[in-house]
Amino acid sequence: MSELSPVLKQATPVTVDHGEGCYLYGTDGRRYLDFTAGIGVTSTGHCHPRVVEAARAQIGSLIHGQYTTVMHRPLLELTAKLGAVLPEGLNSLFFANSGSEAIEAALRLVRQATGRPNVIVFHGGFHGRTVAAATMTTSGTRFSGGFSPLMGGVHVAPFPTAYRYGWSEEQATEFALRELDYLFQTLSAPAETAAFFVEPVLGEGGYIPGNTAFFQGLRERADRHGILLVFDEIQTGFGRTGKFFGHQHFGVRPDVITIAKGLASGFPLSGIAASEELMTKAWPGSQGGTYGGNAVACAAAVATLEVIESEGLVDNAAVRGRQLIEGVRKTATAAVGDVRGLGLLVGSEFTTAAGEPDTATASAAQRLAAEKGLLLLTCGAYSNVVRMIPPLVVSESQIDDALSLWSDVLDEI
Repeated sequence: MSELSPVLKQATPVTVDHGEGCYLYGTDGRRYLDFTAGIGVTSTGHCHPRVVEAARAQIGSLIHGQYTTVMHRPLLELTAKLGAVLPEGLNSLFFANSGSEAIEAALRLVRQATGRPNVIVFHGGFHGRTVAAATMTTSGTRFSGGFSPLMGGVHVAPFPTAYRYGWSEEQATEFALRELDYLFQTLSAPAETAAFFVEPVLGEGGYIPGNTAFFQGLRERADRHGILLVFDEIQTGFGRTGKFFGHQHFGVRPDVITIAKGLASGFPLSGIAASEELMTKAWPGSQGGTYGGNAVACAAAVATLEVIESEGLVDNAAVRGRQLIEGVRKTATAAVGDVRGLGLLVGSEFTTAAGEPDTATASAAQRLAAEKGLLLLTCGAYSNVVRMIPPLVVSESQIDDALSLWSDVLDEI
């Protein structure tokens, strides 16, 4: 009898029978309020009727048409629809399946386009688990350990994580940009640096938003030195932060963005967007893949975009996100050292009385929440941040229910 790898550990004890909206229903008959959303994937909730219908209809006509062999309508329709929401000037798309693949495609593009060998990532960032993406990931050694040597040409600069440093945001930002300039002098000369890769909000790194001064500092240095700015919007895109893309909070123009997760409401689909001028600098044959741009996934993505627009889910994420973070801050006890986030990305960092990471209490809180019917996940380098990532369809009353359960959890631990 075969079994799943023992390394795959479930974050919750739930075996799902079915899902609907913000709820998962276990085979045990219980209903769970799902504030994990498949790690930010089920943006329109579980089994949104319009997404389900779009996928069903597509399955009946074409399941897969390999897109460097033949073209199909869902891919063309999705490409056209994304043109209405992508940042200005990013009018050329390449599709893949996973976030890691999108990062690798963006890495290949920026190196080929610039002829430069190095990239700079930022401390606490998560970009994936494949070799190049894992090399670029610094949110935890669990993602990159045990299969060295990793890829060369990746250098790490500080992210303005004010809480960890014990500084103001302004101090942390000044430090991060100063150290980036020092990195240029000591590790990767600007003329050898192809791109910056950065998340608008650190995801696995602990739900830490960046800020306008920091991102504008990156943009200024990118322009000055001919470096490309890549925003990893895999977790922050498609309305999650209360704007369509996370970088739009900071008034900074990207050269490339990577997308995945909430794009197709649970179907595997990812991509990169850049200007046509930049995309044409990719070497012939360097972009492709058997399953990229799958017809059913594309049909689901088209329906997802229609639902996001027609149901006002970006605005809902902004309003419900404010409700959520304000409520989490009000319920925080002495065990919670910091509450932060942006839109429907909210993290509670657990620390000891001495200010040290408290992994045990965070884990206990996450497990107790599941027992009470609220599904959550942890993140951060020490796994001491409990994160809330509800679907974008979450209602005011569902936020209230989650906050009530979370308050009970904090009281009991």
